[in-house]
Amino acid sequence: MATLLYRLGRGALRRRRLVVALWLVVLVVAGLAAATLRGPTASNFTMPGTESQRALDLLAEQFPAASGATGTIAVKAPADGQLTTPQGQAVVRELVQQASTLPGVVGAVDPFQVGAVTPNGRYALVQVQFATGGDEVTDAQRTAYEQVGATAEAPGWQIAPGGEVLGGEPEIGSTEALGVLVAAIVLIITFGSLVAAGMTMLNALIGVGAGMAGLFALSGAVQLTSTAPILALMLGLAVGIDYSLFITSRHRQNLLDGLSPEEAVGRAVGTAGSAVVFAGATVVIALAGLAVVDIPFLTVMGLAAAGTVTVAVLVAITLQPALLGFAGRRVLPRRLRSVATDGTPATDADVADRPVAATATIDDRSRFGFRWARLVTRFRVPVILVGLLGLGLLAVPAPDMRLALPDASTAAVGSPARVSNDLITEGFGAGFTGRLAVVVAGDTPQATSAAVPQVTALLQRTENVLAVAPAQLSPDGRTALLGVVPKTGPTDEATETLVHDIRGSVSGIRDADVLLTGVTAIGIDVSEKLSDALPVYLLLVVGLSVLLLMLVFRSLLVPVKAALGFLLTVAATFGITVAVFQQGHLADLVGLDTPAPLISFLPILLIGILFGLAMDYEVFLVSRMREDFVHGESARQATISGMGHGARVVTAAALIMISVFGGFVFLEDPVIKSMGFALAIGVAIDAFVVRMTIVPAVMSLLGDRAWWLPSWLNRALPNVDIEGEGLRTHLEDRTPTHV
Repeated sequence: MATLLYRLGRGALRRRRLVVALWLVVLVVAGLAAATLRGPTASNFTMPGTESQRALDLLAEQFPAASGATGTIAVKAPADGQLTTPQGQAVVRELVQQASTLPGVVGAVDPFQVGAVTPNGRYALVQVQFATGGDEVTDAQRTAYEQVGATAEAPGWQIAPGGEVLGGEPEIGSTEALGVLVAAIVLIITFGSLVAAGMTMLNALIGVGAGMAGLFALSGAVQLTSTAPILALMLGLAVGIDYSLFITSRHRQNLLDGLSPEEAVGRAVGTAGSAVVFAGATVVIALAGLAVVDIPFLTVMGLAAAGTVTVAVLVAITLQPALLGFAGRRVLPRRLRSVATDGTPATDADVADRPVAATATIDDRSRFGFRWARLVTRFRVPVILVGLLGLGLLAVPAPDMRLALPDASTAAVGSPARVSNDLITEGFGAGFTGRLAVVVAGDTPQATSAAVPQVTALLQRTENVLAVAPAQLSPDGRTALLGVVPKTGPTDEATETLVHDIRGSVSGIRDADVLLTGVTAIGIDVSEKLSDALPVYLLLVVGLSVLLLMLVFRSLLVPVKAALGFLLTVAATFGITVAVFQQGHLADLVGLDTPAPLISFLPILLIGILFGLAMDYEVFLVSRMREDFVHGESARQATISGMGHGARVVTAAALIMISVFGGFVFLEDPVIKSMGFALAIGVAIDAFVVRMTIVPAVMSLLGDRAWWLPSWLNRALPNVDIEGEGLRTHLEDRTPTHV
């Protein structure tokens, strides 16, 4: 593979104008396709095969009028009893009339007719039924609904439209651009050259632009969840910058070694590019592997993110060499452009007069990476013990992790959904924000009519049920819909217990199918299925990591060590995320208004993404250790050498990842905020604690045994040549072409 990539890199540089033109054409075509073919994203999370989803499908087929999205308008009068006055009733009637004539609305229910008024006469709820599901409600219809009551509202009254119909797509604003800005600063410091930093950033932005445009173009044919494009953007930016950084860094080193730009870029793509392809492949495999858990919306999210990562890899190994060809020696700082122009590699005397950033490519064993490696290997046992203890303490909250889909109680303070939710909770209780729906379907109207009283009686006797609304019958009388109000909120553990209790109590009804659904029940079903899939997926990812690293490093212990380090990263990341987002510790630092259970798909996504990134850093650090060990250095010295040469680049790559992911923490949406936080923390732990501290300590402790592999297994495993050994053999008899 290294030899193939070497030829690809040289070819891309030679035909750089053609390569750049082709990528610009791809970007323009994908952009036009996105503009014309883009479809709406989904804000709901369906789960085929679950009881809640079967109930929704049944309603859509037999009771369409009740299958659309619902809205709830909360009304608060200035004082107790004012709703029952003629003035108060007039305000409510005007509100109901206005809501019932909104575009897309089937009808609105007068709260006085259904008893949706508090005993003190101060709060009321107006139920609004839309004709279509929440994802099919247009922006114009949603905007009109949000503005309902503006004309009906009298001085001192509060009217707050809310409900599932307000679910929308998270907005990408200027805050996450801060992450990109920090990444650019890291690149400038690392390279000491505006040309190198700007070119690397440009390369990544072109890649993420093409990837996102292609994703949006496909959204017309494939339904994306609202968080899928955000995840794809997050990953595409982070890995795009990192992969370009790795190749540019190696190219600069080759230039300083006296190679011509063409030869330098060829060897950079053949060596660093091989690691980029492997790292990208691991991320893609882990994300595509989400399909094995058989959850459609999660599969689409994984494939969407995998697509942008694939584009990032292709851009790094084709467009980046072309751009490096245009830049020539300007990728080096000004003070280094004249070094070795006569074909002589850089000497120690050259290094002495260079800025710190420029010396990153020279074998200066006084650099921090070498000093840190010597310190870690010298005190390897204490380092391992302290690292394990620290990560263990961070992981303590992880067993308390609870999963749920987000509800309006965790929306940003001041948002329409949050205002309505808080007003309903204040007047009626948290249970009214997470009402359940029971569908009763019989073969005949008589069977349904006979089952409804039985179901109602069972529901009323179930613990934690506050109220059961009268049944609504479909036009043919074969389907009935009963509303159930819990005493607790949608994400409360007691509500989850109630869902199981209801399903258990109505399971004995023989003459009709009784199914429980509603947004709350759907969220519980999704969370439980994801929780069940988590151990299976974790086992798959860990097994995959061992296999892939065995292929790369021809070792048994190195892959096992890498997998155990990955598990430490995951456990500590889960622990910190639970402590902040679920338990509320230091929540103000991330701008979190309300602690709540973690979004259901966060753990499984986090495992997939962190797996790929962890293997990325493992390869870039340990491959140099193996290279030096194979060429005769002792195991300890090879560990120090590998860390010394790779620490600076891995540090820069990790800081870039953390910056990009951390930029999404500033978004108001709590789902995106938690994803950005967890990924940023996970990268920080894996790069700085696990890969750059625990790994060299363990490698030093293992010594020569780290590279042991049974001879029969060595013969059985294919040689993927990630480290470029085949390329070195290919180039051994060639005289390097100097400038």
